[in-house]
Amino acid sequence: MEIIAHRGSSFIAPENTLAAIQLGWDEGADAAESDFRLTRDGRIVSIHDASMKRTAGVDWQVAEHTLAELQTLDIGAWKGIQWAGQRIATLEECLATTPPGKRFFVEIKSGVEIVPELVRAVRAAGQPLPQMALMSLSWDIVTTIRQALPDATVYHVTQFEWDKSANRWTPSTDEILAKAKQVGVNGLDLMGGGPLDAAMIARFAAAGLDRCAWTIDDPQLARHLLSLGITGITTNRPGWLRQQLENPAR
Repeated sequence: MEIIAHRGSSFIAPENTLAAIQLGWDEGADAAESDFRLTRDGRIVSIHDASMKRTAGVDWQVAEHTLAELQTLDIGAWKGIQWAGQRIATLEECLATTPPGKRFFVEIKSGVEIVPELVRAVRAAGQPLPQMALMSLSWDIVTTIRQALPDATVYHVTQFEWDKSANRWTPSTDEILAKAKQVGVNGLDLMGGGPLDAAMIARFAAAGLDRCAWTIDDPQLARHLLSLGITGITTNRPGWLRQQLENPAR
């Protein structure tokens, strides 16, 4: 079982900040996950939304501002005064926090234009590629990453939707497996709700795919998913959830 700190330990600390990532490590997370976007001057920064409004109170589009401009904004105070002063972090800064033997999940939120800088930053990080998992909701982006970094660990972030007209969940297991084989991904980061069952997870395992699930803060659901064959749980509460799973009496 791998406990992955979703946007860091983001239940407590401001998401996608160095403070949240470090807290995740301090809580014993096996991996950290953050979202990344490209700035106007071609740097990759840790932020989920396209705009800075929710986390900094200023409606700046990340893609329209430079790294220096974005780093003038406080992205910690919204979570609590004790987090005031947190600044947007670069991909290189985030990767540098990774302890030996741990992993960092890099979720790309920009389009394929981010890939050349992603390649540069990953190579400049000087860390073994197995310590990173590069991933996206977009098969196009995942494909481009796989072509640019053939030795990297690459996951597809899979989101399920209920198709009312067809009366089924999409994408289907067959569709996911066909795409995964075509692109050559190493694993899937699966939405924790929806159609996940033992048969589906078993087919992913048989195909040699790593199997993570997001975003799980409910110990009962986490236990259920692990019983199905999920190998990694992404959570906003890494330390607390591990305690619940290892010692339910607490």
